[in-house]
Amino acid sequence: MNSKITIVDYQMGNLRSVQKAIEHVGGTAIVTSDPQVIGSAEKLVLPGVGAFGDAMAELRNRGLVEAIHQFIKTERPFFGICLGLQLLFDTGFEGDKHEGLGVIPGQVVRFDLPKSFKVPHMGWNRVEVKKSAAPLLNNLPDSPHFYFVHSYYAVPNDPQDIWLEADYGQKFCAAIQRGNIFATQFHPEKSQSDGLQLLKNFLRL
Repeated sequence: MNSKITIVDYQMGNLRSVQKAIEHVGGTAIVTSDPQVIGSAEKLVLPGVGAFGDAMAELRNRGLVEAIHQFIKTERPFFGICLGLQLLFDTGFEGDKHEGLGVIPGQVVRFDLPKSFKVPHMGWNRVEVKKSAAPLLNNLPDSPHFYFVHSYYAVPNDPQDIWLEADYGQKFCAAIQRGNIFATQFHPEKSQSDGLQLLKNFLRL
């Protein structure tokens, strides 16, 4: 396979675990904050753990917002993970209202759930396929298990952007897909066999 994956480093991702997972399934992964390297990537991964507003500030400070936009416009494969999914949206409401990358119309809001549901949503959950994003789901079960850690979730303006859905006191968007853009609220790098298979499928695009 030996697909080359570029991972965006903006000091807010579990970069090493994503890199190790990609290498485990046969890819070559480089971690960089160089806008030129990101712009010329074969495939791009935007990971992320942390707060929406802080993440956008880091991307701006490193000159990475335009590099990510330019990459996406080329229709090469893009994969966002957790916060890397949320940042694709217009607006996030973590702490305050923050402007996102504006790639996918919609907003990122906090769970408002009965007291019996703890926030953050943390742990394993099944997902339901809302639309085919083949070949990303090759060799995966009908309702795969993935690992989530999040207090906020994305609400796309267009339901057609929802690729996978999960249930935690309510239905919520677990993954999005639009053209060359794939992004998951869950962490495939922490999701054992199902997560590794998903990353392997991305490498094969």
